[in-house]
Amino acid sequence: MSIRLRLALQFAAIVAVTLLLFSALIYVFTYYSRGEFFADSLRNRARVVAHVYFDGQHPLTDQQHREAYSRYLRQLYRSLPDEEVRIYAPDGRVLFREGQTTQRALPPGWLNTIAAPLKVREADQRYTIGIHYSVPGQGRFLVVAWSVDVDTQRQLRTLRGILGLGLLVSMVLTGIGGWVFAGQALQPMRRAVQEMGSITAYDMHRRLSGADGQDEVSQLASTFNSLLDRLETAFVGQRTFVRDASHELRTPLTVIIGELEVALLQERNVEGYQQVLRSTLDAARLLKDLTNGLLQIARASDDPSQVPLKPLHLDELLLQAHEEVQRRHPTCRIDLHFQLPAEAPDPLVRGNEALLLSAILNVLENACKFSSGTEQPVVATLAALDGRISLEVRDQGVGMSEADRQQVFVPFFRADNARGVPGHGIGLPLTHKIMELHGGSIQVQSALGQGTTVTLELPKLQ
Repeated sequence: MSIRLRLALQFAAIVAVTLLLFSALIYVFTYYSRGEFFADSLRNRARVVAHVYFDGQHPLTDQQHREAYSRYLRQLYRSLPDEEVRIYAPDGRVLFREGQTTQRALPPGWLNTIAAPLKVREADQRYTIGIHYSVPGQGRFLVVAWSVDVDTQRQLRTLRGILGLGLLVSMVLTGIGGWVFAGQALQPMRRAVQEMGSITAYDMHRRLSGADGQDEVSQLASTFNSLLDRLETAFVGQRTFVRDASHELRTPLTVIIGELEVALLQERNVEGYQQVLRSTLDAARLLKDLTNGLLQIARASDDPSQVPLKPLHLDELLLQAHEEVQRRHPTCRIDLHFQLPAEAPDPLVRGNEALLLSAILNVLENACKFSSGTEQPVVATLAALDGRISLEVRDQGVGMSEADRQQVFVPFFRADNARGVPGHGIGLPLTHKIMELHGGSIQVQSALGQGTTVTLELPKLQ
């Protein structure tokens, strides 16, 4: 069932229930109010009959009194359907009868009861009304009146027809109106669905219209546009990554294939083959380093919930990275400075040991590679500030321009003045992803010919 149909049906159901309850209230109110009005009228008629009968009662002029009573009654009241009025003596004898002569039975207990009011209402609007009429010196008499409320029967039938027809017409109009209004309300949603269906991987620059409103559909469109922004960024990054990775992988593979093809062109001595193998081994090592870097980037891009984290001492990781960099670059001098407060000297963070060690290694090794040939040492400073641990690595190397600095986190990007330095442009992008994975940050400050400062920041474990 479509949302439009469901909304129309729900709207119609709500209106139908409301109208049904309102109609029932009107009908019940009319039913009881008309019944009370007719019962009061019949009770007044019985009272008039008793009053006229007892006030005009005289043995010599009884027939004259009866004729006068009939004229008075016809002037005061119209005849009621199936009307009968009886006056009962205390011993149960019928003293007077007005209207039709029937064999109706007196409701049991009415002669002896003093309760009031005395009323019986049957389902077909037949009423039996009784009153006690006291006559001084004669005792208490029972006056009983019977009649049928034909007017109420007719009016209730008319009211049922009007309410039923009104309810039916209201249901039809409500259903049509609900269908139209639901369609108008869902029109932006249908337009958004059509626009979503037309967006493909080749035109992800397109966005949904109507995202500048304040209603729920506009919020949905705005949220979806934000999702498209992230997806477009991911697609562009993926295409760039695949293109650059293919280019970087092709170079060592081309070297390996070329060396092997040249080696097979003619017979060589042992030294010749050894030279080919050494060249091939260097290219294979380059390929291995590049592949490991790609795998590390993929691992650093994983869901943080899937990466095992534990408390780590960042100063110990810095010492391990320093030892490894000294082994790889024995001529590079790295000075370590620890600026930790005496009351909390332990720089404890929560992270993945292998990834954080790789991030620190990348920063230190870059500092050594790009400051080669200078006499100034690389300075690594570990400090604790405002609940965060920072590692600042500063070198006095070649530096980079502002345009190049803004692209250092793009995989495989190499600055113009870094083309001759060994590397693949993976280190800083990998470090950036590792910092994001740990809730930290990385900042790069550099000036061409004046060196570079890289700062890593991580939340301190309390």
